[in-house]
Amino acid sequence: MSRISGKCFDFQLGDLVIHAEKFTCDIEDGSEVAKTKGVPVGRLSGPVGASGEIEVDSTNLKLVIEAARSAGSFREMPTFDIVAYAKAGDEEKRVEIFGCALKVSKLLDVDSNSATKDLTTLPYEVTSPDFVRINGVPYLSADETEGL
Repeated sequence: MSRISGKCFDFQLGDLVIHAEKFTCDIEDGSEVAKTKGVPVGRLSGPVGASGEIEVDSTNLKLVIEAARSAGSFREMPTFDIVAYAKAGDEEKRVEIFGCALKVSKLLDVDSNSATKDLTTLPYEVTSPDFVRINGVPYLSADETEGL
């Protein structure tokens, strides 16, 4: 039986289709348990955020550089949506990440004694109230994003 692995994933950053050596998306959810006299009595919704990192080789970095050049600079790049998709056998995973603002962090990490590929790390932060969908299911409720 086929299972989803890292090799199965394709990534679309806005209009770009890239191969990522490594890709992360982390959701920070500040929800907490409500307590009275130290006893749980419910749940309190807290602030949310999402961010991650994309590691690309020099071939895929060229695609991102061209998008930055078209925008005028890396900092002028408009936010974009990311779609990560994988399918293997009966398993399927689709993660949609909305309104991503891209940065560059690890531009160079060179070891002259190494035969590994040159990789660049591109962190991003989610800026849209559409936030994240997992297999079509939104992380945030409609009530939380109403009017935003």
